[in-house]
Formats: sequence, structure tokens, C-alpha cells
Amino acid sequence: MKEIIEKINSQYMTNIFAELYGEQEIENARQRYTTLVSGMDNLNTNGNIRLFSAPGRTELAGNHTDHNRGKVLAASIQMDCAAAVLERNDNIVFFRSAGFPDVKIKLTKENGDSDLQPKPEEAGKTDSLIRGIAAEFVKRGFKINGFSANAHSTVQPGSGLSSSAAIEVLIGCIFDSLYGGGKLTPLEIAQIGQIAENVYFEKPCGLMDQTACASGGAVAIDFKDTLNPKVKQINFDLSAAGFALCVVNTGGSHADLTDDYASIPKEMKDVAAFFGKSVLREIEKEQVISGASDIRKKIGDRALLRCLHFFNENERVDEISETLIKIESAATGEEKQKFLNNYLYLINESGNSSWEILQNVYSLNNPKEQGISLALALTKEFFQKEQIKSACRVHGGGFAGTIQSYIPLEKIDVYCKYMETVFGKDSVTVLKIRPKGVIEIL
Repeated sequence: MKEIIEKINSQYMTNIFAELYGEQEIENARQRYTTLVSGMDNLNTNGNIRLFSAPGRTELAGNHTDHNRGKVLAASIQMDCAAAVLERNDNIVFFRSAGFPDVKIKLTKENGDSDLQPKPEEAGKTDSLIRGIAAEFVKRGFKINGFSANAHSTVQPGSGLSSSAAIEVLIGCIFDSLYGGGKLTPLEIAQIGQIAENVYFEKPCGLMDQTACASGGAVAIDFKDTLNPKVKQINFDLSAAGFALCVVNTGGSHADLTDDYASIPKEMKDVAAFFGKSVLREIEKEQVISGASDIRKKIGDRALLRCLHFFNENERVDEISETLIKIESAATGEEKQKFLNNYLYLINESGNSSWEILQNVYSLNNPKEQGISLALALTKEFFQKEQIKSACRVHGGGFAGTIQSYIPLEKIDVYCKYMETVFGKDSVTVLKIRPKGVIEIL
């Protein structure tokens, strides 16, 4: 243990921490990993301790498109789930995460046969994710065993930054590093995590969150081929352009919103079924517009509007991705500013489309609670008051939770105080896009 703590204090790890968390967080990161390693004393295991990190993610564009095989732009962030890990030889996975109950599951039965089938009593629990991910490794031909992990997450549940996906790709990376030779691609680790969440955790999620957490940096993802989605890395240094990316937690509850979330993919797929297809990606916008009169009568106006959002948002993802590339390659400051202004314009268009056409900023079942609408309106008031050209949009699934805003670096403190008067202390979080996805760091 003394040896690994010495490594944590080395210049090599200083450079790693700076890359993952930022220069100002180096000492906090050093202390955090030292605490995780020291906590391994209580886990009754031996061997070489290894360190892992899996980031959360933020969605930049492509709101509610992945479930209909659309396009998204997402990025990994500095908040992560970090873990100190030791290999075991008893087919037991012990997972400890600060603030949560310990998880201990055995991957085999008493007779030695594997015990990797979904268990109804584990649905919705971390146990199910571990078992599901282990099962996928076995299906892929890997001979696995157990491990002990002492973890800590700065990706808070309910923050809209994909705490569950971070845990999934972390567990996948641990199994891969310990028993798979580190051979799986980020996309394969993401797909394993999605299967575990869909089948074992019993949550019908898409693949965007896991792909962004596993890949690192900003990534444009095209889900047209769900078995082999196209993932393109895009350089994105927002601070160099003078802006910070923030999320504002409006404090709304996600309870009782299942029907609201489910209505979006359902209505989109209902329109696709009208044309004999399973998802919107299999049809064209012109078909929907041509059939609008009949769609209104059979499925309803909201479904038609949500389809228009899907097609337009897909086009925006391409345009936004191309604009980011132009920002990075601009030859002059004037060119860079022109492309940056276009980027902010497109982000606003994405946000307005979600608010007005997709209609996922508040629940019709509880119209008195409109935290997201209020946060967006106040942010736009802030832009006008401070006379700044910027952007904001709903973040993630919507209906409750968080918004995303782009704030000039010199206005961050003012914006935080402004929003905290309404949504409470620490309701604004400044994000850093980190260049690395899920990794074994030592």
C-alpha cells in the first residue's frame, strides 16, 4: 500500500490528475485516491491495488434522438466514479461506494456453476448491473473472477450527468482490465453496460450515456446502426473560446415522470409505425409532412411535433459538430468568433426546439412545477441584462432536473449568485470536458 500511495504522489499522477480534473483539483484528487487506497485495508484482500476512473457525461445536442436511432453530441466531464480495486479468486464481487450500502454478490452457485441470470429482486440495484456485466463478459468468451472495489462518485444521482452509466462503464473496465486483457473498445464496454441496464437493471435506456462516458472528450454518435454506431471524436476547448459550460440543478423531482419520458419515444415510434417502420430514422421528414393530416387524426398533433423535432435535431447535430471542428481550425480570431457565434445560435435552436416542439421542459400532470422552464427563462433574462451573446437548453431527459448554459468566464460568479437566489446554494456546477473516457489510471 505504501508503494501505491507513493505513486499517487508522483509527478506522473500529478499530470494525470491535471488532465482528468483540472490544475486546481490536483491536490483534492490526490487526497481522494489516497483515501480510497487506505480504505482497502478493511476488505480482506491481497495483491496489487489498481486505480480506475469513469467520467459522467453531458449532452451537448441531440435531445431525445438516440432512442429512434438518431444522432447525438455528448462529452465526458471531470466528475467521475473513481475506484481502488483488488482482484479476488473466489468469484465474489464486493463493491463499496461512499454513501451507499455495500454490494456483495457471488457470480457462481455453490456447485460451481455460473449464477449470472437476471434476478428480479436485484432489479434497480447495483447488484444487477454487476451481474449483468459479468454475464456479458462470459458470453464473449472471457474467463472472469471476482474483485473488491472501494469507490467514490462525484457524479451525483439525479444530476442529469449519468451517474449510472459511469458506474456501468467503470465495472466493465475493471472486468476488462483484470480478465480481458484490456482488449475491449470503449464502444464494446458501453454496449455491455447498456445490456446490463436494459435486461438486468430493467431500465430501457439508449446507448448515448454509456458511449460518452466510455469514449472521452466530445463525441458525435450516429445510432443508425445500433449494433455498430459511428463514434467520432471532436476536439472542444470551450475555455479557450472564453466560455464555461454550466448545469443548473432546478431541484425538481423525477418521481412519477416515467409516463412523460416514455411518451416521447412511443409517440415517435407510433408515427414510424404509421409508415410501416419501427423508428423514425427509417423514414424521411418529407414523408411525415406529406402525411401530416392523417397523422394528426390517427396519432395526434404532439406526436407530429415531436417527429419534427427529431428530424431537425438530427440535422443540427451534424451542423454543430462541423461548427466545432471549424472553431478549432479557424485561422484568425475573427473566424473563430464567427464560428463560435454560430455554435451558440445552434445550441439555442436546439434548446428552443426541445422547449417548444418536443415539449419536455415540464409535465402536463404537474404544470405548477416548472423548474426547467423557470431556469431557462431566468438565464435568458441574465443574458439580456448582462448584454452577452450566449446559449442555454434543457439538459438530458427533461420534465425536471437540469438545464445547461454557456457563460462567459468573467461572468461565472455573477451567474452563480443570480441562479442560487432561486434554486439554492451550489445549484450551479461548472463542467470541464475531460479528454479521457473510462480508464485504468494506475
